[in-house]
Amino acid sequence: MSVDVEIFPTAEEAAQAAAERLARAASAGGAIALAGGSTPRRAYQQAAEIEPDWSCASAWWGDERAVPPDDPRSNYLLVREALLSRLSRPPEVHRIRGELGADAAADEYDREVDGVTLALVLLGIGPDGHTASLFPHAPALEERRRHTVAAEPGLEPLVPRITLTIPTLTAALEIVFLVAGADKADAARRAFRDPPDPGTPASLVRSEAGTTVAILDAAAASRF
Repeated sequence: MSVDVEIFPTAEEAAQAAAERLARAASAGGAIALAGGSTPRRAYQQAAEIEPDWSCASAWWGDERAVPPDDPRSNYLLVREALLSRLSRPPEVHRIRGELGADAAADEYDREVDGVTLALVLLGIGPDGHTASLFPHAPALEERRRHTVAAEPGLEPLVPRITLTIPTLTAALEIVFLVAGADKADAARRAFRDPPDPGTPASLVRSEAGTTVAILDAAAASRF
């Protein structure tokens, strides 16, 4: 399964391209899985400016840390501050309740996402090649029956995680990777130019029925 790579001169322009895709998905009323981390923050802000009415859509999360929703490490908190609080009409929100602990939260979310086909999944990549909370060579990469599992952290912050599994991610109609910064350049090359490898989990995530696009700034694409 192929991936379309789009390279932009700056991180701001890359974020804008991702924001436009988010806004289109929101207008269409789909189920949208959102990412944490620092890279998508600007894309969320821009998406809220482009389309402030997300009332026909539903918001889901690709992964979460096992922390309360007001914890600074919470992916939900990031999305709430950068996107949800800026919308005139917010989506139906399906957050991962990390405060329950990783195992209980994964069990609950596994039931909640059952039967849902994600219209769009926004993902990032770590310098180690991980995406969502799917880390290199982790047992979660082999999961094929569950939608959501608990995962041990592969890098800071070292707290247990909850993550969607590869089958659930690859069932999405559109997968969008947003990658910025020179520290991601090696991982981006391995994810989007080299053969699939469990040492680079992002290389394993491609839409089976739709499209996969990687949106990179020039720094992240510097080793292509």
